[in-house]
Amino acid sequence: MSSTRRTATTAGVFFLVAAAASIPALGLFQPVLGDAEYVLGAGSDGRVLLGALLEIVTVVAVVGTGVALYPVVRRENHTAALGYALGRLMEGALIALGLVAVLAVVSLRQDAGGSDDGALVVVQEALVAVKDWTFLLGPNVALGVNTLLLAGLMYRSGLVSRWIAVLGLVGGPLILASGIAVLLGAYEQVSVVGTLAALPVFAWEMSLAVHLVVRGFRPTAALGAPPVRPAAPVG
Repeated sequence: MSSTRRTATTAGVFFLVAAAASIPALGLFQPVLGDAEYVLGAGSDGRVLLGALLEIVTVVAVVGTGVALYPVVRRENHTAALGYALGRLMEGALIALGLVAVLAVVSLRQDAGGSDDGALVVVQEALVAVKDWTFLLGPNVALGVNTLLLAGLMYRSGLVSRWIAVLGLVGGPLILASGIAVLLGAYEQVSVVGTLAALPVFAWEMSLAVHLVVRGFRPTAALGAPPVRPAAPVG
């Protein structure tokens, strides 16, 4: 297996792992995110900590896609490729910040003996608000920009099938616009509209991941072959 083929497979696996870990992690966090008085009850710390483990895997996978793809996509546009790699790093950092906020709620509940109940609830609400904001700015706003960068690189370079790149060029701006709409209070992020806005970018990532794992990069594009030009007329 060539190094370019290994790069494609690695990047595809990272995309798949990120999706497989992030979706159940959000569900496992619900005892903290959905119960305003989690810090006062018996808690479901084991469930939340399992979600935290999956979220760590998500962060590694998100950053891994940027690192894995950078050596290949920089051949098309170094600035855009660097922007994508750094953007994925920022996206991972935002996810990690939200994870720390959730873990802080767990610690608060475990060490809450003798504390004022009202103060505990207020602190939990603040930490959950941090998690909500990072969830918006990471898997919505930052994801939209990163998708647009990578899809543009894939479209111009021809590294994958053109329809996959077009799907990203549609999904990226859509999830970004949805994130801005949520920021302005148009609707909730976890809602029917928010979910529908996220479907194209999810389809983009899964299509790209499967293509990279099964087929890899298109050979001539991956090798950086120059376009074929007609021969100059003789005489």
